[in-house]
Amino acid sequence: MKTVVAAIALPLLAAAAPAAQASIPPSFGVMAVRSGSPIHYAQMNAAGQKFWLGGSTSSYCPSIDGIVCPPGNQTVFASGGNAMDVEVPGGQQVYVDPTGALSFTQAHSASIPAGSAVGGLIYETGEPWNHYTFSGWGATGFMACPTSDNRWQVFAAMQNATVPSGDVDDCLGFSALALTYNGDVPAWQYI
Repeated sequence: MKTVVAAIALPLLAAAAPAAQASIPPSFGVMAVRSGSPIHYAQMNAAGQKFWLGGSTSSYCPSIDGIVCPPGNQTVFASGGNAMDVEVPGGQQVYVDPTGALSFTQAHSASIPAGSAVGGLIYETGEPWNHYTFSGWGATGFMACPTSDNRWQVFAAMQNATVPSGDVDDCLGFSALALTYNGDVPAWQYI
């Protein structure tokens, strides 16, 4: 009887395994879509432990024998979007800080400010595009808020966010397209 059960169960388990692997989201970069706006098609960049539309990705790699540094010139989220796609031991987690700003942890630290949201970041599959969004705190995804240095800081799209200008009405909601990344790990760490 045990042989019969095994003979039936093993092929079913083997058939289920590829389906489970296929559902694992890829690493991805983010592009903002807001037609007719200054942020349309802007890439999301990590810098200063925050995220921006405009500006450049900021990364670091130590000068240690045996370490081959990745380019570090593009911002890529790890599978699912709750962490960064980095080589640094311990990784870098993504969260929404108490002001509503989309943020990431410093390398070698799991320190996240009290009152931050560590859940609610979602990678959604879709046709023809996949999306990245935030559904915590009653937010409706992301918004970009203008700064004095001609960049747009990324926040959870919610009315009580503490934005650079002080007025949430200055911000633009946008669709965050999740663009699959298929290359090697893009950065040692983001800074």
